[in-house]
Amino acid sequence: DSINAEYGGLVVVSPPSEKPFDTRETHITRKHKMDIKINQEDLTTDGMDVEDDSNPTFTPLKPGELNGGAMQTSSIRIPNNRLTPLKENWMDIYTPIVQHMKLQIRFNTNTRCIELRTSEATNDVGALQKAVDFVRAFSLGFQLQDAIALLRLEDIYIETFSIEDVKATLQGDHLSRAIGRITGKDGKTKFTIENTTKTRLVIAGKKISILGSFKNIQIARDAICSLILGAPPGKVYAKLKTISSKLLSLIHI
Repeated sequence: DSINAEYGGLVVVSPPSEKPFDTRETHITRKHKMDIKINQEDLTTDGMDVEDDSNPTFTPLKPGELNGGAMQTSSIRIPNNRLTPLKENWMDIYTPIVQHMKLQIRFNTNTRCIELRTSEATNDVGALQKAVDFVRAFSLGFQLQDAIALLRLEDIYIETFSIEDVKATLQGDHLSRAIGRITGKDGKTKFTIENTTKTRLVIAGKKISILGSFKNIQIARDAICSLILGAPPGKVYAKLKTISSKLLSLIHI
């Protein structure tokens, strides 16, 4: 109720009394919040087409669509000692590249390079790189039957290194003895490394090239480096035999 007080002809009206404000808040429990969220998710969208844009789909690009539609080219220089084998095996190199990989190939007699190029019929994006590895393997000295595995299989690589990369101080007769330890008598050591590690080796002067899978190349490279550094062949054979037995046991598991 208002309280009126009169002071000197003035009437002072006091503000009406207010009830104390209720500071208690209504709390919604976690369970009620979850119920509200579930009820909102249960709302049906009858008659509405809802598209899920979380996983967009893109069609794969064709080789002709890469690089703005420009043709991809590559060239591989052929050393002089491989020109005669290239002439003798030209059709065996030409056929898989053109018919299976759908690429264009030619030999430039001025630059002595094999030039490769994609075409409109090329379907595989990695066809050009596979063909480059195939021709490069042939130019390094690998047999054509071994090099063609680069076109047919996926995880096949080539690694090339020099004997001087392992031990730079080898010169003259010491270098010749290192090469002899790698090849062995009548190529026995070389064949043992190839058969044990399922790889192929080419030794051309100071250069050593290995063709195979990544893990097998690593095993063969370690064995070759041990021979270059002067390890006895018998010790290397024993180590290769142990590694090959472990690999076979892993395959049969």
